[in-house]
Formats: sequence, structure tokens, C-alpha cells
Amino acid sequence: MKTKGLYGFCTFLLVLFFQGFQDCVQGRLLAASKPDRDAAAAYARWLVSQNTWGILNTLSRELEGAPFGNVVSFSDGIPDKGTGIPYFYLTTLDPTARNALKDRRSSLTISEYPLGTCGKADPESPVCAKITLTGSLVLLDANSSEVEFARTALFTKHPEMKGWPKSHNFQIFKLEIKDIFMINWFGGPKPLTVDQYLNYKMNKFAVSL
Repeated sequence: MKTKGLYGFCTFLLVLFFQGFQDCVQGRLLAASKPDRDAAAAYARWLVSQNTWGILNTLSRELEGAPFGNVVSFSDGIPDKGTGIPYFYLTTLDPTARNALKDRRSSLTISEYPLGTCGKADPESPVCAKITLTGSLVLLDANSSEVEFARTALFTKHPEMKGWPKSHNFQIFKLEIKDIFMINWFGGPKPLTVDQYLNYKMNKFAVSL
């Protein structure tokens, strides 16, 4: 009986351990608290600054101009100092960069779901916010001050990038935003201009979720 009791207790501890481990993996320390859903500019900037990857869409050279979506890492700045402008570290060995050099038209789609703040909502639900930034994917001048800022922003959030092969000739691109589509609740997309988005000042305080 003592053996069975000990076995049951150990099983209980293991369940608690794995549950706690799962919660730790799913949770993360966010650099800014989640804004009110009606504050469109604040919510959009929060969504972009807290995420580290999204789907970057370009027009394919190989597929006669068909849309081509690719999972990419990005950064809009170092923590607490995001600009709202996504920067990318890309190589022409990948179709995305090749496409952009021929036709700059592109869009970046980001979901709130990876942040772990959607609760039990499905990623497609309006309750789980999503944003698409549409514009031009532009290669930065390698000698510009902006490229230095972008490199710091990217390597801070994606330190692995520092070790990527030099022979692959990675270059820094940015998305020049011309339109914003965001849904973060029922009722359709939130009205939001590019100027409102870019001019919003992020609050600087953290909350653990």
C-alpha cells in the first residue's frame, strides 16, 4: 500500500512539473503591456514590436508573379525602442529577396497568437489580433546609418543571425509601409493610417503573461 501511495504521489508531482513546464514555455516576458483594443495605433505597434517573425509576401519571379509567402524573422528595433518599421536579414539564395529586387511590392502578416495572449481563441478568430503591413520591400544602403540601426535591432532579437554564413551575402531590407490592415476584435478592420501608426509613442513597462 505504501508503494502504491508513493507511486501515486510521484505521478502527481510529475504532472505538476510538466504542467508548469508547459506554462513556462507558452508564457513570455513582454516588453510592453497589451493596449486597449480601441487604441488602434497602440495595439498595432504593440503587435509588431512584440513579435519576432511573420509571413513576408512577395510577387514570385519563378511563378510568373504569383504571390509567394515565406516565414521570416524581423525586428522593428531593440526592446522598448521599436520604430514600427520591420527590418529583415535576407539572402538572394532565398526567393523572397530575389523577388523584392525585381518587384518591391510586398506585405508582412503578423499574428498575436505566438505571443500567447489569445487565450483559447483560434488564430483566425477576431479575438486573436492580426495585422498586415503592405508596402515596398527595400534593400538598405550598406553604408547608411539606418543599416547600422537595423543590424543592431535584428541581432538583438535574433542573435543567431550573427553566425550565419558570410558567403550567403545576407543583406538588410526594410518594409516601407503604405497601408495597414488590422483586426483585433469583432466589427471588421480598425481604421488606422500609416502616420498614426508610425507617430505613436510606445509605453515602456513590462508585464509577464
